[in-house]
Amino acid sequence: MPPSDFTYDDVGATRRAGFCPPGFRHLDVRTRIGEGEACFRRAAEAVLTWEMHRELGVGIDASADRAAPDVDVTVTLAGMIKAPCRVIYTVEEPRRAGWAYGTLTGHPECGEESFLVERTGDGTVWLTVTAFSRPAKWFAKAGGPATRGLQTAYARRCGKILRRLCADTSEW
Repeated sequence: MPPSDFTYDDVGATRRAGFCPPGFRHLDVRTRIGEGEACFRRAAEAVLTWEMHRELGVGIDASADRAAPDVDVTVTLAGMIKAPCRVIYTVEEPRRAGWAYGTLTGHPECGEESFLVERTGDGTVWLTVTAFSRPAKWFAKAGGPATRGLQTAYARRCGKILRRLCADTSEW
């Protein structure tokens, strides 16, 4: 996965807590999903299989059924805005699971976003959406603060959707 395929230089940088390249905006939204091992497993599966994103109502066209490095994903927003991305890394550990993608040419933004589910020591399950981005297309630039607000709202909605998907984890 050569960095030249991406529309930014710091590929993989969402692994570094709080990192934001100069000229980009940082986003970090953390949402409590629930508690316990079953909740964690359900949340991890929903994130890794694109289910959380599909439940958001966005279109997902992925080159694989599960997130993995080098999987290409095109997210379609509002039925017409295409956002091509590529998965950079995945995490599948006993207490952490998720993935990050980087933007490719044609995406309205330029940058990286990660979706990480974590089960803390007390058993609480959290979703953290972390990103750094800047506008790449004219309409993203024209949107200014509204574009940033939409990204934050999207991250918060991911948490609400995942909480709903994990509400009944009795079969997990």
